[in-house]
Amino acid sequence: MKINGNEIRPGNVIQHNDALWVAVKIQAVKPGKGGAFAQVELKNLVNGSKLNERFRATESVERVRLEQKDYQFLYTQDDMLVFMDLETYEQIELPTDFVGDRAAFLQDGMTVVVESHEGKPLGISLPDQVTLEVSETEPALKGQTVSSSYKPAVMDNGLRVMVPPFIEVGEKVVVETNEVTYIKRAD
Repeated sequence: MKINGNEIRPGNVIQHNDALWVAVKIQAVKPGKGGAFAQVELKNLVNGSKLNERFRATESVERVRLEQKDYQFLYTQDDMLVFMDLETYEQIELPTDFVGDRAAFLQDGMTVVVESHEGKPLGISLPDQVTLEVSETEPALKGQTVSSSYKPAVMDNGLRVMVPPFIEVGEKVVVETNEVTYIKRAD
């Protein structure tokens, strides 16, 4: 689908210089002389490199739609993560570094969204929140109030998260996966 250069929005995936790029930041510029243009910061979906590019309103760019499909996380084998397509039951393997640090949040049976273009996986979306068990933390000190500073805790998946002082070892807590922050005690 062709769109004008001034219609690019953050999150749009475009075909540019024979590669797929996602628009990260956009700034509309109207100089005193000459035509308006959009200054766009692009990030390569394959290798992660960044590029700043100007697109005039009269230029057209190819907007790409990524296919989004639900997959279920099954297990880790060596340095590969195994997922199953929830419709066809086909299994795919993705390298652990494809997911990055957030691979620690993957739990057996967790449903994730894999974004792909022409059958090639480009990205993965995890749930915004996961429930983890606290495996290590310091005991609460008597007289410490709830409003005091948080204390470090190690979750059952090895991640370190700052938690309120009243959280004890063995409790389950809800953690935000994007920021890796404590949200609340699990029900």
